[in-house]
Amino acid sequence: MTDNTRGHFNYWTRAAMIAAIYAVLTVSFAPISYGPVQVRIAEMLLVLPYFTGAAIPGLFVGTLIANMFGGYGLPDIVFGSLATLISAYLVSKIGNKYLVPLPPVIINAVVIGWMLYIVLEMEGIHTFYLTAASVGVGQLVACYGLGLPLLLFLEKHRYIFK
Repeated sequence: MTDNTRGHFNYWTRAAMIAAIYAVLTVSFAPISYGPVQVRIAEMLLVLPYFTGAAIPGLFVGTLIANMFGGYGLPDIVFGSLATLISAYLVSKIGNKYLVPLPPVIINAVVIGWMLYIVLEMEGIHTFYLTAASVGVGQLVACYGLGLPLLLFLEKHRYIFK
């Protein structure tokens, strides 16, 4: 195996591992992973694109798989996965480690809040704002409360990504 092939293999192996971990964490904590009031523990993994590009497709696929079990059907599978893909890409471009958890918080609050508003056939714009705020608070807990400590730990142990 050439060095280039080995590197490519390692990239996709990391992506697959991240996808699996994300999906398993989300489904394992299903009661708090889905719905207008949620703290998706697996969202802490959205700090990983700060360290490795392999996390971008890994998180996208992991979210896609996890959302197949969520009960909100195709809208959640499509829009939830795209929200994660966009968040992961933006995280990979951020240089300030304390801002790394911010894109998933904002994007998921808006996108998932909107998706739930539509899928659950909520009425009144105020219910959208409340749903978006609820999702945003859950994201703050997952991304800043769990993700930032994970990022700080991984930063001290960067050899994990070599």
